[in-house]
Parts: sequence; C-alpha cells; structure tokens
Amino acid sequence: MNDQNNLTEELKAHAITQDEDLREEKKKISLYKNFIAVNSIDPSLYQQYNVKRGLRNSDSSGVIAGVTNISNVHGYMISDGFKVADEGKLLIRGYDLYDLLSGDPTKRFGFEEVAYLLLMGELPTKEQLDYFISAIDAQRDLPEGFTVNKILSTPSRDIMNLLARSVLTLYANDDNPEDRSFEHEIHTAVSLLSRLPRISVLAYYAMRSHYHRDTMVYHHFLYGESTAETILSALRPDRKYTPEEARMLDIMLALHAEHGGGNNSTFTCRVLTSADTDAYSAYAGAIGSLKGRKHGGANHQVAAMQEEIKQNVGNWENDDEVASYLAKILRKEAYDHTGLIYGMGHAVYTKSDPRAIVLKEYATKLAAGTEYEAELNLLKSIERLAPEVILDVKGTKKDMCANVDMYSGFVYRMLGIPADLITPLFACGRMAGWAAHRFEELVSGKRIIRPAYKTATEPRAYLPIDKR
Repeated sequence: MNDQNNLTEELKAHAITQDEDLREEKKKISLYKNFIAVNSIDPSLYQQYNVKRGLRNSDSSGVIAGVTNISNVHGYMISDGFKVADEGKLLIRGYDLYDLLSGDPTKRFGFEEVAYLLLMGELPTKEQLDYFISAIDAQRDLPEGFTVNKILSTPSRDIMNLLARSVLTLYANDDNPEDRSFEHEIHTAVSLLSRLPRISVLAYYAMRSHYHRDTMVYHHFLYGESTAETILSALRPDRKYTPEEARMLDIMLALHAEHGGGNNSTFTCRVLTSADTDAYSAYAGAIGSLKGRKHGGANHQVAAMQEEIKQNVGNWENDDEVASYLAKILRKEAYDHTGLIYGMGHAVYTKSDPRAIVLKEYATKLAAGTEYEAELNLLKSIERLAPEVILDVKGTKKDMCANVDMYSGFVYRMLGIPADLITPLFACGRMAGWAAHRFEELVSGKRIIRPAYKTATEPRAYLPIDKR
C-alpha cells in the first residue's frame, strides 16, 4: 500500500513539474506577443507608392473598379479635378428611388417590384409582377428537416452567422448547385429572396430560446403575403399587424435592396463571382461582409449612441442641451470615446442621403400622434445640430448629411423589430441587389478580380532551424 501511495505521489509531482515546465515554455514562446509588430505597415509607404487604401482616393471618392447598368449612387461631382458636394440621388436601373417608392401606401408594396427591376432589368407589368410574386411565394417552404436540424438544433448567438451558414447548407439541398445557367441563377436568387426572411425570424427565436430561455414562436407561412407581411406575421406571436406597419417595413426592404457595386458586401459578391464560385458561396460571402461593424452592422452603433443621448439629455426639445451632449461625444468624453457621431456622414453622399429622406418622411407619418413622436424629433435635432457642433468643436466644416442608419433603427423599434434582426433584414432586402450584380458579373465581368499589392519586405537569407 505504501509503495502505491509513493507511486501516486511521484506521478502527481511529475505532473506538476510538467505543468510548470509547460507554463515556462509558454512564456518563452508566445503566439500573440508580436501580433502588432508583425502585421504593421509603415503608413508613409501608402503615400510613397500612391496606394488607394480601401480603394478610396485621398478625397474619399471611390476608385473606379468596374462599370454597371444596375444603379447609380450620386453624392458629389468632380469639377476641375475637385470633389464638389451635391444633393444625393439613388437611381436603380435609371429610375429615381423617390419615383419607385411613391404610390398609394395602402394598396401597393414596393419591394417585390424593386427586386423584379433589379433582377430582370425592367419595371414589370401587372401580370409580370403577379407571376414574380407567386414565384417567390412558391419557394417560402424550407427543405424537409431544415428548420429542426439546421436552425433549431444549431442556433447561433449572431443571426447573421446562421444566415450565412443556412445559405451554404442550402447548397446541399440543390440537385445541381454548380449549375451556372441563367435559369438556375435566377431560380437560386428567387429562392433566397423567398427564404431568407423566414430563416431570419426562425433563427431569432431559436437564439432567444436557446440562450435566453424565451418562448419559441414558430408560425407556418401564409400564402399570398408580401415579403414585409411574411416577416411581421412570422415574428409576432399573434400574427397581427396593420397595413401601415407592413408598408413601412416594405419601404425599409426596398431602401436596402441596392446601393451600387462599390459597397463592401456587393463588391464581395462580385469578387467571389469573378472567381467562378457557386451562387450560394457568393451570397454567403456577401452576408459575412454585411455583418461587419463598418457596414451593415453599423446600425447597432447608431442605436446605442441614440439611446445614450436619450438617457443623458433631460429636455429633448432644448437645442442647447442636445448640442452640449453631441459636443461631449465629439470630444471623446461620452459614448464610445471615438469622437464620432454615428448616423452622420457617408462615403458617397454629401448634402443628402435620399434613403434617409424617404425614411424620415414615412417615419414622420407613422410616428405622428404616438409616443414615438418625441424621439423622432430628437433624431431630427441631432441631424440638424451635428454639423454646427462639429464646426464648433473641431473647427472644420465638412459636407455631412444624415445617413439611412440615423432613422432605420428608430423605425424598426416602432415596428417592434428586435435589434438582433435589424442587420438580417438588411440582408433580406440587399439579396436582390447582390443577385443583380452577380448576374452582371457572370455575363460581363469575364476576368477574376485580382488587384495588386506592393511588397514592403526586403529579401532575407534563409537560416536552418538550429541556427535561428
């Protein structure tokens, strides 16, 4: 017995010694300590080699990387070599965004019409639109076992993650996923336009149930509902919504449907398409890009900043109080200490963002006479006061307008859309634009997108491992 005890003690001591040796070895060999040093580039080299960081010129205008017939995002003019601010315009297939979204709000849904225009290149007749809507309706059902095995059984804390994963999984449910025929491409795009909204809502409830112990809500879809109606019907436990709410969500989807070939997620889709990958991989990659905090995920920053302002400004109608807190944000004394007023400014738009204008107009109608009216007026004050405060605090005057995110989070709150679903619903709308750009790249791109990088490292002599 004593021998056994001694052996046990010796083994324990040996294990402790091994652990200590391992800890010492880890101190000597760190996989992380040189991360910044290894990955840093001397900033002066970008200027020396005239590198367009972020594919942007020094005046923030974009480097021309392609030609498109799909849309025109206009926010400035170039006059005598200088960037000149201008009123924002968004033309889709040549049609002004304002014209596409006008009409009787109680009788007409615009997203499906905009999606048809993007995919087919022309505005539909009544008969063509009805057929397109019926094609979307016919694809809403998910493959057998998909909901249980791919969504409910494997939830994700981030719905965008599950959305991308679901798109890749649908590849396996396609009888010929590598088919590049135009018929298959259109069918795949229509099926994702149809399914992404349902997957998003189901993923949301799976996340809430698994990680927060909330009640799981599952509704079968109803034939004949528009995309906006399908989302509201699937999301709300009682399935009830008003025509005004459905119209507002429809506007949101249409506003997000397309924004040029240069935005990060659409460019990602075109880059992947140029490599001749399958449709599912291209769209999943675009979703991954949209998830980014500098792209679609930016709306969370705007919403969080607005919430802090609401909590810290006593009188929302007092311009001095609002301006004072905006100044604190700019001086890095409040919110996230970056000195940025989120929701203001855009890479292209200077004087106005047409999406923000449309959104503010419809939001004003929806909020009138409700408890949300005061909050909307606060957002309008932030938009109005921010340029003046920036000039006062930083001493610089820059052409700056509210972007679509200034009002999008507010509208989603009015509709009872959870914050976790905001970016996924952005993806549901943008799916139409991604598909249009993929189609154009398939037909007209013809070359893999492969820009050059200047190497800044000098050649080094190889050393055998025992001499390093």
